[in-house]
Amino acid sequence: MNPLVSIIIPALNEEDTIGSCLEKVKAGCLKGNISYEIIVVDSSTDATTQIAHDMGARIIKPMKRGYGNAYLSAFSHANGEIIVIGDADDTYDFTIIPELIRPIMENRVDIVIGSRLKGIILPNSMPWLHQHIGNPLLTWLLNFTFHSGYSDTHSGMRAITREALGRLQLHTGGMEFASEMLIEAARRGLIVEEIPIIYYPRKSPSKLHSFADGWRHIRFILILRPLRFLILPGLIFVITGLLLMGGISFLRTVELQGLHSFILGDIFMLGGLQFLFSGIVMKSYSVTHQLDDCGPWFSRVLQYHSLEKMLCLGLLFTGIGFLSGLYIFFSWLSTVGPLMQITNAVLSLTSVIIGLQIIFTALHMSMMLLWCEHEGCGII
Repeated sequence: MNPLVSIIIPALNEEDTIGSCLEKVKAGCLKGNISYEIIVVDSSTDATTQIAHDMGARIIKPMKRGYGNAYLSAFSHANGEIIVIGDADDTYDFTIIPELIRPIMENRVDIVIGSRLKGIILPNSMPWLHQHIGNPLLTWLLNFTFHSGYSDTHSGMRAITREALGRLQLHTGGMEFASEMLIEAARRGLIVEEIPIIYYPRKSPSKLHSFADGWRHIRFILILRPLRFLILPGLIFVITGLLLMGGISFLRTVELQGLHSFILGDIFMLGGLQFLFSGIVMKSYSVTHQLDDCGPWFSRVLQYHSLEKMLCLGLLFTGIGFLSGLYIFFSWLSTVGPLMQITNAVLSLTSVIIGLQIIFTALHMSMMLLWCEHEGCGII
């Protein structure tokens, strides 16, 4: 018969702690009279593999290193009805497995998270920057973006039913996997409960890279929701810039009275367009890499004929700007004295920049569609 619980533990050179973790797994399952199996996903070069094997764990060697890759390689090997995940550094107490899976056993929830921020973080367990700034900020960002209510989105101790796991579309191979699982849970409408846990000090040096791993989480959220963070702000900046430029042109002589305000409006508009086009490229990436749904409006954008129209529009803007610049240049050659063509010069430069932005955005999207065709992702 299949075990009730599969405990999956990724490990990278944790010979000092893997034995303690596995002893706690056994003690917890024995206390709760739980049938179990232990899967250690190991990429170690020290004695971790041998220790885990000697203690009865099944060893899996992932094709690629990475926090997410470890779990993605192990999920298909798990036989339990409930999957429990946790780190091999002995910072989580696996003896609480019965308490962790109880909400699932009572058929109340799909996922249980062991929340460190609701529980107890022992001294020297978590750096001050992580505890008071990093984790709360990233948790708030995820909750704000996906309308969820988690307290600790980066806790590594979780339990999930096999059925719920099958409903999640998980792809990321790095530390952002922790965020992806909860984002997917929120998007699929899964019921999640948090229980307070104790977080213990590490016995070996941490493998986390604070700013690099934090940026991976932020980048992942931006890729999934560029509309909120890039496209909408970009539109606001574009409209503000156009209104400022139009108002100055209508009320004043730009060259004599409103030059600086006119240029400021141009900066707003160009910056907003950069936000807008960056958001479109990020949305293209998330769709072609199956991280997000395409949606009806973006499916029309993400077509070759639409990209061809974008290229033509970009060439049109670039050509208009270039011809306008030539006109100003020849006017200067034929004029004796200073030339008052500042407004036209700014508009000429702006037209060229807008054209190039449109062209390169279309090229980037086209390259992602070519990759999608090659991988057979079924978007187009």
